[in-house]
Amino acid sequence: MGERTLLTKKKMTHSHLDITPRKILVIKPSSLGDVIHSLPFLNSIRKCFPQAEIHWVIAKEFQELPDSHPMIDKLWVINKGEWKVPSKAWDTLKEVMTLFRELKKERFDITVDLQGLLRSGLITMASGAKIRIGLKGFKEGREGSRFFYTHRVSGGKFVHAVERYMRVADFLGCDTSEIKFPLPDVSSVLPIAPPYAVIVPGARWQTKKWRSERFGELASMLPIKSLVIGTNADDAIADEIVKASKGNAVSLTGKTNLKELIGILKNAMFVVSTDSGPMHIASALSVPVFALFGTTSPLRTGPYGDIHTIITAGLPCAPCFKKRCDDLRCMDKITVEMLYNAIKEKIKV
Repeated sequence: MGERTLLTKKKMTHSHLDITPRKILVIKPSSLGDVIHSLPFLNSIRKCFPQAEIHWVIAKEFQELPDSHPMIDKLWVINKGEWKVPSKAWDTLKEVMTLFRELKKERFDITVDLQGLLRSGLITMASGAKIRIGLKGFKEGREGSRFFYTHRVSGGKFVHAVERYMRVADFLGCDTSEIKFPLPDVSSVLPIAPPYAVIVPGARWQTKKWRSERFGELASMLPIKSLVIGTNADDAIADEIVKASKGNAVSLTGKTNLKELIGILKNAMFVVSTDSGPMHIASALSVPVFALFGTTSPLRTGPYGDIHTIITAGLPCAPCFKKRCDDLRCMDKITVEMLYNAIKEKIKV
């Protein structure tokens, strides 16, 4: 397994629960970054309960990451993306009812909801587990999901997502003295030989994005090639980056699956990224990340570990957590020079 380890100060604690579970259900369907953040929790409970079956509820678009994972005994794949589509209502109802019925048959001892939304809360209740655990605190237990739990663990407002999830492992009495990201081993064919940098310009929120021509200008200044990664939706952005790079960037957007993406990130000298899923994969692989943050909080969802560099404009309005904003000063005031100088200071290229 490819994995990254980071020691923490927490040691083995006594469980708050008097139970040795036979079956555990973990609910964390999305997003990609959040699933990556959950891997240390998975590692911790697997070591803590080696004889237990661990099941995982995952969204269809992210199932490639935990599929065939040796620490997971069974995946429950849901079409989460279609659950809010009115024309798919009947199919969704049938899927949900089947899911609830089949989960009930498993007779889980413990269900852990790391998502904290109404749908995950309903799945938690439907699992039928006697012990149903969720997080409480800033942005946790949303949409009434907390009412479906028997136990709530404090997450904390100024705590990274990885550490919030590990607090649940600590509550279960598991050893949280080290953080490991057990990622699948990959051996993908690289499009170019190292050394190279990786640029991740895409993001789910418009407010997380940086101007494509600036990524391109940065690539033109680097003495090594840059690979631009993302989905098909990032094709136009990638084309602008390649054009502005003066031939020093190559676009791979829409041309890799998730495991191939892991292989590309694993072999990168460093990664330049917005707040995105691939940023968290690179972090989990111990590849230095230069992360651009504006509207979101690097304290809560930044690349985990001390080898990474956060680039911000330092404005008092950030982070605001807005998905839309007419004034993107928090990103626009991050200059190419700021980013280039940060890379030059830390990386010998």
